[in-house]
Amino acid sequence: MTATTTAVEGAEAGPAGRDRDRPAAWRSRLYRWDLRYSPYAFVAPFFAFFAAFGLFPLLYTGWASLHRVELTAPDRMVWVGAHNYLRLLDNDFFWNALRNTVTIGVLSTVPQLLMALGLAHLLHYRLRAATFWRVALLTPYATSVAAATLVFVLLYGRDYGLVNWALGTLGVGPVDWQNGTWSSRCAVSSIVIWRWTGYNALIYLAAMQAVPDELYESAALDGASRGRQFLHITVPALRPTILFTVVVSTIGATQLFGEPLLFGGAGGQKGGASHQFQTLGLYLYEQGWFYYHLGRASAVAWSMFLLLLLVAAVNVLIARRLRKDR
Repeated sequence: MTATTTAVEGAEAGPAGRDRDRPAAWRSRLYRWDLRYSPYAFVAPFFAFFAAFGLFPLLYTGWASLHRVELTAPDRMVWVGAHNYLRLLDNDFFWNALRNTVTIGVLSTVPQLLMALGLAHLLHYRLRAATFWRVALLTPYATSVAAATLVFVLLYGRDYGLVNWALGTLGVGPVDWQNGTWSSRCAVSSIVIWRWTGYNALIYLAAMQAVPDELYESAALDGASRGRQFLHITVPALRPTILFTVVVSTIGATQLFGEPLLFGGAGGQKGGASHQFQTLGLYLYEQGWFYYHLGRASAVAWSMFLLLLLVAAVNVLIARRLRKDR
């Protein structure tokens, strides 16, 4: 009698017990799903936007570079293979743009990083109103490219520019900054230097603050001056950071577009009357949006991309060499 009653009660309690266990099982399953898949959900928007606005345009540009396609009829593509790339190799304007890009890149990157390193070294020591100076360094970076370039156009004016006025007080004749070859390159480089020196200086400053103070204290006890401390402690410690800024500045110089375009005025896409400061970015813009040759413009874009891959490869080799030297 007792066994029969227990069996009956167990049979009645079984379904109710299973019903009570179902919400707990679902909560446990949802918890496992959340733990496993929520990180992917958090990063999914980035990959979705990257695929839509980064990867797809890159692949489509590569596909268009293998076709003859015009801006007036982008849906009509004629397969030409590597013709657009071979045409670039025989194009004097492409090589001129490449030389101008390299020249302006060197003229802007080397002084920019040297000045940034010196400014960071000054700010590394205790100065009054240090926060003010750091904000002041970022002001050019936060300034609009258009506004900054238009101001520099006025400064470099041939007849009434402030730069030529200052040179005139020193007995130097007026310089035609926009139409001269080297003068226009130097003028464009000065805009880049003004905009990016403070930004790189703050990067160097952050890296300097990570260097242990004990190294400077030991060097000071040994009688090393601040200059020797800078050369033998700060610079070796900043080698990875310096390499990073060199690579980033090189990438920026390869893609230089806004400053020379606005500096050239109405015909800025030509980079001057003689194409004397036309960069690869301007040459791409001219081919695609003035001559409507989207296929050729796409080939220029992929040539720039291959140059950046070459810069990245050199960066990897140098970084490995630096790690081995440690």
